[in-house]
Amino acid sequence: MTTWNDRFAQAMMGSAPPPSRQLVRGEGCYVWDSEGTRYLDFLAGIAVNALGHAHPVLVEAVSRQVATLAHVSNYFATPSQIELAERLRRISGAGEAGRVFFGNSGAEAIEAAIKLARLNKGRTRIVALHNAFHGRTMGSLSLTGKPALREAFEPLLPGVEHIDSTIAALEAAIDDTVAALVVEPIKGEAGVVELPEGYLQAARELTAQHGVLLILDEIQTGVGRTGEWFSFMRSGIQPDAIAVAKGIAGGVPIGALVTFGWASELFQRGQHGSTFGGNPLATAAANAVLGEIERAGLIQNAVVRGQQLRSALAAMNSPLIAEVRGAGLLLGVGLSAPVAQRVSDAALELGLIVNAANDTSIRLAPPLIVGDDEIAEFTTLFSKALEGAA
Repeated sequence: MTTWNDRFAQAMMGSAPPPSRQLVRGEGCYVWDSEGTRYLDFLAGIAVNALGHAHPVLVEAVSRQVATLAHVSNYFATPSQIELAERLRRISGAGEAGRVFFGNSGAEAIEAAIKLARLNKGRTRIVALHNAFHGRTMGSLSLTGKPALREAFEPLLPGVEHIDSTIAALEAAIDDTVAALVVEPIKGEAGVVELPEGYLQAARELTAQHGVLLILDEIQTGVGRTGEWFSFMRSGIQPDAIAVAKGIAGGVPIGALVTFGWASELFQRGQHGSTFGGNPLATAAANAVLGEIERAGLIQNAVVRGQQLRSALAAMNSPLIAEVRGAGLLLGVGLSAPVAQRVSDAALELGLIVNAANDTSIRLAPPLIVGDDEIAEFTTLFSKALEGAA
């Protein structure tokens, strides 16, 4: 008998590892596979399902919108598109001087950021960080500081330079020839690794001094996940642009580049566009998700639940847990041995979804709606997974 695994292998491009389960439905912080097994989802589609699964607010908004307009192309405006752009200007702090470009993914938001950088005084140098991740399109991959992901596709975009994540390296790299500095406030794909203390403040000072765009990749760290609407707000600075996606629409594909101040005047008519970007279905979904995050106090919930998770992890007293990194509900569990995949596999067998970001890091990114019961269940299951992998 042909299984779903066989059908997947025969029909899907072999660019990713074979999936371990076939998921068929979800509700809240849980998903079920085709065998009827329930899993506590502490990855949330890699920080995408901000409201968990099948949240009634999102279901209602998408159902209502698809019954009227799903797509109209960028030759026309729609009420939900304008509303979302205004909302993003407000919650990001960009204000009336801000502008928004809509695409369909985080990678597209980064592509827009690269083009924005090229419009900065004709400069072509872009500085990014080692071990950062910005996407897999040719432009976003050029910024990604992971050689293993890049090598098969080189040569990539010229003019991109990768530096160490230190203030000293930053000071040596930024001068009047640089178009933009692009950084993640927290390196999610690297295992939830924070930048050194004071890094973003130093970056803001140096880039402003040299007329360099400071572009922040908030694709994974944004939309309340780190305990603020966007992670840069924890540092007290204002960037020139932020790339957002993932949690913005709770699973409906959308990405955006939000610009601040003088950066908002760089793009001119006809210099960029997207057929599907900002369509009424995706923007209606995003308005519903962001509105519910605000209404339900889910940003504060990320702060409270993040501290609960840290306390729960500390109380496990496992020799495998070396450190806990990150902020809010984006946490990285640094392991004392290279057994992250064993931990992740053991957790899955127990009914818990977590992610082995690398050999020594487990990434946790549960839905922003997570509560006491789910954290208690996580504590039990993750403790067992650590024991099983030891």
